[in-house]
Amino acid sequence: MLRSRPLALAISLCALTIVTGAQGTNPGRPESASSLRSAIDPAIEALWQRYDQNRAQQHVEFVSQYWRLPGNAGYDRTIDRIQARLAEAGFSTQASAASPHLAIESYATNGRGWDHSVGTLAIARPGRADEVVLSREQDRLALCINSFSTPEGGVTARLVDVGRGDRDDDYAGKDLTGAVVLGDADAGQLWRRAMAKGAAGVVSGALPTYLNADAPGARPTPRETWGILQWSSVPYDEAKKGFGFKASPKAITTLRRALTAAGTSPVTVHVTIASTFSTNPTRTLIAEIPGTVAPTERIVIAAHVQEPGANDNASGVATLAELAVAMKGAMDAGRLPKPGRTITFLWLNEISGSQQWIKDHPEDLKNVRYMFSMDMTGEDIAKTGGSFLIERWPDPGAVWDRPWDPHSEWGRGNVQASRLKGDLINDLHLTICELVGKRTGWSVRTNPYEGGSDHTVFGNAGVPALLNWHFTDRYYHTNFDTPDKTSPAEMKNVGVAVAASAWLLASAGEAIALEVAALVAERGRARVDRERIEGAKLATADKDPTAAQQREATIVAAWRKWYAEAVRSVARLVVGPTSPAFAAEVDRQAAAFVQ
Repeated sequence: MLRSRPLALAISLCALTIVTGAQGTNPGRPESASSLRSAIDPAIEALWQRYDQNRAQQHVEFVSQYWRLPGNAGYDRTIDRIQARLAEAGFSTQASAASPHLAIESYATNGRGWDHSVGTLAIARPGRADEVVLSREQDRLALCINSFSTPEGGVTARLVDVGRGDRDDDYAGKDLTGAVVLGDADAGQLWRRAMAKGAAGVVSGALPTYLNADAPGARPTPRETWGILQWSSVPYDEAKKGFGFKASPKAITTLRRALTAAGTSPVTVHVTIASTFSTNPTRTLIAEIPGTVAPTERIVIAAHVQEPGANDNASGVATLAELAVAMKGAMDAGRLPKPGRTITFLWLNEISGSQQWIKDHPEDLKNVRYMFSMDMTGEDIAKTGGSFLIERWPDPGAVWDRPWDPHSEWGRGNVQASRLKGDLINDLHLTICELVGKRTGWSVRTNPYEGGSDHTVFGNAGVPALLNWHFTDRYYHTNFDTPDKTSPAEMKNVGVAVAASAWLLASAGEAIALEVAALVAERGRARVDRERIEGAKLATADKDPTAAQQREATIVAAWRKWYAEAVRSVARLVVGPTSPAFAAEVDRQAAAFVQ
């Protein structure tokens, strides 16, 4: 294998195989069984040596201090920091067809860039100091997005408990005029119901069942003592100027005990809020490494900036930043060949930022070959419990639930079997992640497509796209999502794997593409065999075996069709034209899945 040779020699041979597409060889059979490994192993090594995980962690610590929403100061400071890091690494603000460059694009913010400096709720104690129950200093994210400032000195209001708060009966016979309403329903639902009855604001104790305040292996603590809360928002209403708080189980217990102790006497709370709204434009940071062979064709990698968490998504922002720097550095040093296609890096507002980029770059979109989304990429899995996952480009696993291929706690999306289109991206990226994992014992898993981040936007536009993330995270969207829950080593694993995958997708010639076809076909045969064998067991145990057998036959047929398409998709992997012999070999491998 070339990896056993000196790195410079391995790279020079790799460049010849990758960029030229190995023209003049027999496309019916790869030059050697190690073409793919001899290309990707040195690429992984070059990226590994240059990926700065300490700088990535510094980005996380800086970015996670802000409540980042498009148009607010924290979001813009994040964009500015990453731009400065890329400029330091040699990305230029002067656009060039041949050199790495960067730019910022802006568009009108859809909504308002909210933030706050004060958000406190305390139980009023006549004759003595108020008892602070929720505050920005203590809970970080307790105040809901779109909460308005209180008058100077705050407001004092009755506290009214409506129990669950999601039924009309919960509100019957209760005077909510000017009150702060306490309930277990989602903050938005509680706010709409309570504000319609004249309330001043709400306190929501909603907390998903999968969230947990205890670390793995820890002695469980009573739920009522948990200080964890999940951030949320309430509707923007300039007329009502209301507010909302999310409360931890500990805070909810404190408030309800105060109500119980008071009996028929009222309990009042003192609320002080200082918040701001901004209509500044939303900014997207774009960096590119131009392709040398087909520069109008692109591989896109995106990380969203908004949200207040360290893992979600300061880690994605940081991972992508150091990924881009490592890739450019390896190329500048001659350790990694420049890509045949352009590699585009995006830091943006989740979903809407991708939609805007697609809207503003319709010609570029036509030539986006593949896309990677970077969301929650840096979790310390020992602390969060969230395994690293590749959320796959939709395959039949997204349509039919299988016990051996479970969804995450996020839950399945609405995917129609008729719209599935097989592609190589799932198996190629998994293979490269596994190669990176061999260095450190990094655990790599996949889950069926579920949707919900930027890969969904590009996927809906017809671009094969997948998500790199961690789940189920016991601190997801909570005040406990802090830098100490992130792992610099995890960001390096993810960053190097995504960079290596993107580089290969941007650079492959025919020889590499045929090995990818063989790889995809091998994994496809294994998947079809498992579906057939395990599905037959399910059918036998079913109450209606005949119907179950028909169902299983449909599922196996769907996988065969999907993998036939996935093998054929290697034609679009090749940078430049393909030969008739290449097409014939790809058809031969794909035909094995057609009955």
